[in-house]
Amino acid sequence: MFDWENIRYFLAIARIGTLSGAARSLKVDHATVSRRLSALESEIAARLVERQSRSCKLTPIGERVFEVAQQMEEGAYAVERLLEASRSPLSGKVALSAPPVLVANFLVKHVADFRRANPGVQLSVTCEARQVSLSRREADVLVRLARPEEPTSVVRKLGRVSFGLYASKDYPHLHNPSAWEFIAYDAGFVGVAQQEWLMSVAGKRPIACEIGEINGHLVAARAGAGIAGLPDFLAEADPQLQRVAYEGEPFSRDIWMAVHQDLRSAPQIRAVMDFLVKIVAENPAFAENG
Repeated sequence: MFDWENIRYFLAIARIGTLSGAARSLKVDHATVSRRLSALESEIAARLVERQSRSCKLTPIGERVFEVAQQMEEGAYAVERLLEASRSPLSGKVALSAPPVLVANFLVKHVADFRRANPGVQLSVTCEARQVSLSRREADVLVRLARPEEPTSVVRKLGRVSFGLYASKDYPHLHNPSAWEFIAYDAGFVGVAQQEWLMSVAGKRPIACEIGEINGHLVAARAGAGIAGLPDFLAEADPQLQRVAYEGEPFSRDIWMAVHQDLRSAPQIRAVMDFLVKIVAENPAFAENG
């Protein structure tokens, strides 16, 4: 019988397409991934992956093993979810994944309150803008600014984040919109709603800089680098920033929460979900008419 851990490494290689990318996703070094793959191929006496200079390509038998291995993985995670859901009330670790802007500027302010109310639950919060899989237990609870689409998830809308244009109160072109320069996202954000909104407002006016994380936009705007499109709850709290008017429709993004359907009734998961509903509902900045 082959080692399940080796299968797990093979799945990462098959999904990502490179040994180095698989190593990053698994948080191990390149040599470990290579060794695990070689061990699996030795165990089943078949070549699963063609190792090319910059990528990995599955062999025909590798493609078939990949299909079966994904089913095995889903079965393993289903067992984990079953055990998680049957745990004693309000105990265990819950992994919460949320966008960096909400983690750093909102969620962490409430962690102490959650701990006091639920001393048996360890909340593990990860800052992530990328999509993660609830089925693969990459998180137990998701908070996102785009509706999660995983078919096995249960999704609920929590509220709304409104955005506006902001600049330093000392920005030299504060009252001259024709001279504005904008702080935008990098190429990795092509197609993301707030980037498209900002670029539509900017029009033909220049981009001063590109920054891949919204807290960086805040700091750059405060330093006078240009006009930034920022969540109102974040920018309004900064005394160095000034909101500026622009031509165009108001922009906002909905806040969504998702959990795997097998875990939604687990007491510790329920505690985290109820906590998120409560703190968002209590913050007027996230109201539907905000």
